[in-house]
Amino acid sequence: MTTSTLSDTFAIGGDLTVHRLGYGAMQLPGPGVWGEPADRDGALAVLRAAVEQGVDLIDTADSYGPLVSEQLIAEALHPYPEGLVIATKAGLTRQGPGIWTPVGRPAYLKQQVELSLRHLRVERIDLIQLHRIDPDVPLADQLGAFRELQEEGKVRHIGVSEVSVAELEAARGIVDVVSVQNLYNLTNRQSEDVLEYATEHGIAFIPWFPIATGDLAAPDSPVADIARELDATPAQVALAWLLQRSPVVLPIPGTKSVDHLVENTAAARLSLSPEDVARLDALA
Repeated sequence: MTTSTLSDTFAIGGDLTVHRLGYGAMQLPGPGVWGEPADRDGALAVLRAAVEQGVDLIDTADSYGPLVSEQLIAEALHPYPEGLVIATKAGLTRQGPGIWTPVGRPAYLKQQVELSLRHLRVERIDLIQLHRIDPDVPLADQLGAFRELQEEGKVRHIGVSEVSVAELEAARGIVDVVSVQNLYNLTNRQSEDVLEYATEHGIAFIPWFPIATGDLAAPDSPVADIARELDATPAQVALAWLLQRSPVVLPIPGTKSVDHLVENTAAARLSLSPEDVARLDALA
């Protein structure tokens, strides 16, 4: 396995320096991202293993569970090691497994951030992200709620999720947006223009669902071929491709397995040749 020469760190907002390969805590609750995990001790073990593997960016949301993911993070890791950045989100409500509804009323967003502060056992949230834009509430009101909390010292930085370039530009006209979290991976590049914009402006781009090789990971696929050549796994190749896509990309693969966690974090040490990247780029 060849070591990558790209920087393995990025400073979110210019002052939160993290290793670019983080951990996403969405999978920790039960099926449908609902309720308690079937194996609570296993979920706690994965979180502790992530930090042991050098992960210092953990991404979660108040709606994961709901509440469960944030509470697990605090139970596993509080008091937090120095340098650990915990990013969370508000703006989606839950009515059951797999059901997500945007709610952007300022009072609701503020209430949820207050709950996240309590559940994470912190006095300030490093990065609060608007989980989805509520089309029924002015964007200025939604982000304004976060800005007020920022002014009160309860929020350090503000990000957005699942936005277009136009929406990202509009958000930047309201607050200092330091991150954008969109669906993006080897097989789904519909947010390519958002990634290009984030790269140009030095905004952290956090791709969710970063490992989605699917049929591309079949034994006779290009991804599998490259993985064999590099003595790696298809998942590692998919993550390495993201890391080499842009210096602002911060993938957050999630898993309930310590073994998969170790496999994923090893992708930060995998380097793809220009030829490998070209072969993978051609899969789009």
